[in-house]
Amino acid sequence: MAENQDTSGWDETLAALGRTVLHAIDSVRQAGVLARDMLYWAFIAPWKRERSGTRWESVLEQGVRVGWEAVFIVVIINFFVGMISALQSASLLKQFGQLLLVANAVALSMTRELGPLLTAIIVAGRSGSAFAAEIGSMKMAEEIDALTTMGLNPVRFLMVPRVMAMMIAVPILTLLADFMGILGGWLLSITVVDLGSWQYIRHTMDAIDMGDVMRGLTKSFVFGFLIAMTGCYLGIKVEGGAEGVGRSTTNSVVVSIFLIIFANLIFTAFFYAIE
Repeated sequence: MAENQDTSGWDETLAALGRTVLHAIDSVRQAGVLARDMLYWAFIAPWKRERSGTRWESVLEQGVRVGWEAVFIVVIINFFVGMISALQSASLLKQFGQLLLVANAVALSMTRELGPLLTAIIVAGRSGSAFAAEIGSMKMAEEIDALTTMGLNPVRFLMVPRVMAMMIAVPILTLLADFMGILGGWLLSITVVDLGSWQYIRHTMDAIDMGDVMRGLTKSFVFGFLIAMTGCYLGIKVEGGAEGVGRSTTNSVVVSIFLIIFANLIFTAFFYAIE
């Protein structure tokens, strides 16, 4: 009897695991189809039919919401992170008598990793979740079905402008984050670490080049796509009324951050391999 119960328990566990794996595979497939449709309406359709391309007025509107309204929080957080990086680097480099390398450490960490990564996480929590909530609420109110009835493609009309705005705004915010992080490191270094201002600037310029900046911007471009795709996909898949909208909004943040970290790992491994 006990053996039968143990066998039954294992069967239920394996069945639940199988359902989870199948659901994950199906979700990835549907997300891939949605990404294909977005890329078509954003980049291919404008070359085929004059009036079926990207709605740039909506892209501009979403860009203001994603980019301009996030400037303050991106500036403040990355400024403080730059100061923290300088202080942590100084505490280590001081042991080796290499305090001048604080500027190098801050500049490289901000442009290659911290600037793109923190900016993407901030935007995922702020705007990616908003995409899921907005589109999910529209689905619950049957507004998306109404768009389809009127002959308007929901992917082109609702999702492509959000994805395009995110892919434009996140790299711009990343540039601002890089600058503010380096500025924060400079301010702390000349006040607390007692480095010369010109020394810090010169070492910063020696440490980074356009390749380092472009690496961060490449990451942020992909991060923006992942954030917008996740928000739109989970929004369009909402079920269960207001509770489902809230669940999808929360899941969009969690999934976006996971994808950002995973993509960052892949980028870092790739850039390490080609150096």
